[in-house]
Amino acid sequence: MNPHLKLVILDRDGTINRASDEFVKSPEEWHPLPGALEAISRLNHAGFHVVLATNQSGLGRGLFDMAALNAVHAFMLKSLAALGGRIDAIFYCPHTAEEACSCRKPAPGLLHQIEERYGLSLTGVPYVGDSLRDMQAAQAAGCVPHLVLSGRHALLDAARLSPEFPAQTQVHADLAAFADHWLGVAGAGPAPVGATSSQAPTRPHTA
Repeated sequence: MNPHLKLVILDRDGTINRASDEFVKSPEEWHPLPGALEAISRLNHAGFHVVLATNQSGLGRGLFDMAALNAVHAFMLKSLAALGGRIDAIFYCPHTAEEACSCRKPAPGLLHQIEERYGLSLTGVPYVGDSLRDMQAAQAAGCVPHLVLSGRHALLDAARLSPEFPAQTQVHADLAAFADHWLGVAGAGPAPVGATSSQAPTRPHTA
């Protein structure tokens, strides 16, 4: 447990790699967005630990299995390592919407799992994603919601966010633009989070 850990939480599809309506089912279907891996490496080099929180309902739908998901993540981590970056942990929800679980975003269960794993309050920690449900999960967990326009909302006018988006949502063109912004805040991001989480333990889905 490190109460002074500097943390950034990211969505995966549409934030780090290209999203697909057909789901990303193999390493061959995983394609990083321009500048995304470099952005993670820059965050790492500035002292930030990067963690993923991603819905992967393709598992629950039977479109791919754990071996395929692990292969995709191994390829992603290898590609990132080649640029000097790393992702510390991957938290994922394997359920479909019909299962009404507590970990599928917009529910904040994945983020509560991260709190429990790291022994931190996520108040003020950025969560970066490409969808409304990412922003809603961020708000529910006390994170700062950062929307990137590189995925599901690529054509969204940043000045015309619907009222459904949390009022504090900040908008960036992509993950690289978020990194530019976040690393410019007070020189290197926010003050380290320090409060210990009071959330009850949950079972993390980690790869």
